[in-house]
Amino acid sequence: MTHPLLDWAEASLPGMLLDLERLVRVESPSSDLDAVARSADVVAEIGERRIGFAPERIVIAGSTHLRWHLGSPEPDAPRVLLLAHHDTVWPIGSLETHPYSLQDGVIRGPGCFDMLTGLVMAMHAAAHLGHHPDAALTLLVNGDEELGSPTSRELIEQEADGCVAALVLEASGDGGALKIGRKGTSNYRVEITGRAAHAGLEPEKGLNATLELAHQVGVVAQFADASVGTSVTPTLIRGGTTVNTVPAHASVEVDVRALTAEEQDRVDRAFHSLTSSTGARVAVHGGINRPPLETTATEGVWRRARAVAADLGMSLPEAIVVGGASDGNFTAGIGVPTLDGLGAVGGGAHADHEHVIVGDIPARTALLTGLIRDLLRIDSRKIDA
Repeated sequence: MTHPLLDWAEASLPGMLLDLERLVRVESPSSDLDAVARSADVVAEIGERRIGFAPERIVIAGSTHLRWHLGSPEPDAPRVLLLAHHDTVWPIGSLETHPYSLQDGVIRGPGCFDMLTGLVMAMHAAAHLGHHPDAALTLLVNGDEELGSPTSRELIEQEADGCVAALVLEASGDGGALKIGRKGTSNYRVEITGRAAHAGLEPEKGLNATLELAHQVGVVAQFADASVGTSVTPTLIRGGTTVNTVPAHASVEVDVRALTAEEQDRVDRAFHSLTSSTGARVAVHGGINRPPLETTATEGVWRRARAVAADLGMSLPEAIVVGGASDGNFTAGIGVPTLDGLGAVGGGAHADHEHVIVGDIPARTALLTGLIRDLLRIDSRKIDA
């Protein structure tokens, strides 16, 4: 005999696939605000049809976010936050080279894995749970996650404050692994200002910004500490104007990942203590973006997820810690118990082989729905009857 939640999720699969196809076919690159707004229209329409009412539409600095509040409005009611995003990294026109497809039990298409399937799962879970007078559920769908959530971070933290838990519908790890840790992210730009001169006639009158930059790249790379999982990666370099001019300006972008707030702070102090080796001016911009999602913030919710999975007759793989960040870093950063990776099983996020395994969608949706009602202590008989 199967579990009622699994039966419901299996019966809901055709509808979830229809919703997912619609979302994948609406391209939503984060930096194209008009495209994100169009995507929000479709998300709102699907959600209204499934959940039963329209979301609040929140536009911040041109980026469109959506919010549903279900259940009790009382401030002391237990509340769970579901976090999803509808923006993707794929530029307009990607559907021409990476069209939506469903073949041999595999879905392909821009954003299907990261994270439109998780968004569809969240909407169906919220619809199934419905309204409960003694508990509350918030579904927040932001439109700039792939940029680091610059306009939605404050909104996310406000909605998370006081929640029993935050559940993040980002895609799972390999084999469906949930994510109990994520590195925090910091981003820096080191800018060098030197002095231009003719490279052939009087190079000695110049102050070469590129030479100073080369020195600084070597210095910042030493801030990494692999023994504790801290990476410091120089990425994008710019500099110079013409081939026969001593460069007066140069810069490097640096990506930093760390497992603990202490390591983030150490590296931040190191960046802001950089000094020039040639007399060129060194300026450091940027800093800590997302705090780490530390395993201490996930232990309790992870135990409950395993218990729910056991009740459903499911076997979960060992949870993992990953380098990539998500909005779960923000909720954990303000002390809210957080569990990530509850979305799709598949692979290829941001890559040509992005895909989702259809057969895993019902069980993942049942797990999500069961975990929500467990956290909110909702009587399953009121839902499954």
